[in-house]
Amino acid sequence: MTQNAQANRVADVIFAEGTGSFLVLPEVARQQAFFGKRDLDVRTVPARGANVPRLSQDTPLGLIGAPAALLQVAEGADLRVIAALSTTNLSGHIVAQPGIQTAQDLRGRRLGVRVVGAGIWISTVLALEQLGLDAKRDGISLVPVGSPAQILRALEEGAIDAALVTAAQSRDLAAEAFTVLLRDYPKDITSFDCVLAARPDFLSDHPGIVTDLMAALIEALAFCLAGPNSPEVMLAFKNSLSIADMHTAADSLRELHRKPYPLLRRLQRMQRIIGTHEPRVLDLPLESLISNQCLRTLDESGAIDRLYAAYGVSSVPSPF
Repeated sequence: MTQNAQANRVADVIFAEGTGSFLVLPEVARQQAFFGKRDLDVRTVPARGANVPRLSQDTPLGLIGAPAALLQVAEGADLRVIAALSTTNLSGHIVAQPGIQTAQDLRGRRLGVRVVGAGIWISTVLALEQLGLDAKRDGISLVPVGSPAQILRALEEGAIDAALVTAAQSRDLAAEAFTVLLRDYPKDITSFDCVLAARPDFLSDHPGIVTDLMAALIEALAFCLAGPNSPEVMLAFKNSLSIADMHTAADSLRELHRKPYPLLRRLQRMQRIIGTHEPRVLDLPLESLISNQCLRTLDESGAIDRLYAAYGVSSVPSPF
């Protein structure tokens, strides 16, 4: 491949730092050179703090929460959801300052989220529902703080009254006299999808890059699911998500989709929840936001099944 051709195989991808099990996939693909074997130069750009990762001409691709994608489109951005790499289940504990002893004490308080309207916000809204609380009705402020690490720090420093944190963080906070208000709820309550999104102009101009990027991420999942690769997979979890516990990593892998078709019904569910904060989202024509042609190309050619077979991992049927 010539130098000029290589220059045209660049994929600049923005992502939300520290959120979503799917972030292990680009880390595995980087470590195992799955991008390089496809002559891709994938450059990831973290969106830090309380900022929605926004697609632009400089970063035309995004590994982002579907809520962040819907919010951008509601604000006038033009993008397509081309894969749903994972569906995040509701998890974690609601932990509050030591002086807050019951769920009812959260009324009128401040809870930290990453961005209002986006993924962690949705999870927090759903967790509050498990406590019989409604943010609007009960005067609970959901305050944009930043990444999960920044949310934890804000809670420790007293800048917020409570937050949804991981089980491991909850154990540490409980040892410091913080109050754990929610530990358990029904399993398999889904929260939000994490997707690969693209600007339509980049998708139409560079379908081969998008298809190869998707193939590399699917190969990364096949690698993760192959038992002998556990040490490398755990290193990727540590580097991408600060996860060092094998049980937590295994739970995260179960959230990932082997054939990551974006499904309209899941987008519709998120649309309804986000619409309580941003009514413009309710008017979005979701069918026109989904573009799965690159994924279909891989699937219908048998490429996805071959990738899983190469690692001794079973595939799944197409949802169509």
